[in-house]
Amino acid sequence: MPVHRRFTLPPLAALIFGVIVLGVAGCGYSSSSKDVVAGQTVTLGKLQYTVVFSRYLNPNDSEDAAFLAGQPPPPPATNYYGVFLQVQNEDSRPHLLPKSLKITDTIGQVFKAIPSSSVFAMPLGGTVEGEEQEPVLDSPAQQGPIQGSLVLFRLPAEVSSNRPLTLSIPGSEGPAEVTLDL
Repeated sequence: MPVHRRFTLPPLAALIFGVIVLGVAGCGYSSSSKDVVAGQTVTLGKLQYTVVFSRYLNPNDSEDAAFLAGQPPPPPATNYYGVFLQVQNEDSRPHLLPKSLKITDTIGQVFKAIPSSSVFAMPLGGTVEGEEQEPVLDSPAQQGPIQGSLVLFRLPAEVSSNRPLTLSIPGSEGPAEVTLDL
């Protein structure tokens, strides 16, 4: 093997190793940013929010029927859309959940969460007790297939053309913006 090749392999191997280490370390990276994507945790005050999953809900599907309990059929060219969240209270004192959440599309249309009587629904405006979580342990939402509390929206069908959608979560230091998968 030529001498110059022998001297370039160790630095090249070290560089590749360094890139791999940085990549793996970045997987658990946490930021104080209030702009995140679904699956990342964002902290507002003492509450940590994670969008676990979001998707259209089909009233004719047996699983989705439980999420849509009490809802009328959607109007024509409209769909139900569910955002499933986990909220962790890191403080010993109780903290209030926002009274409402909203979704904005890329052309500026705003859609507010609608009331839900589903056992999976997030209690908007409710309280997360000290050092507890929402959904509450052993509740249907926590034991359910998604393990998150539902926030329900009614969206027009054409919103799929105006992606990405952004969920806005209000907080005392400004809202968090979560880019949703659709």
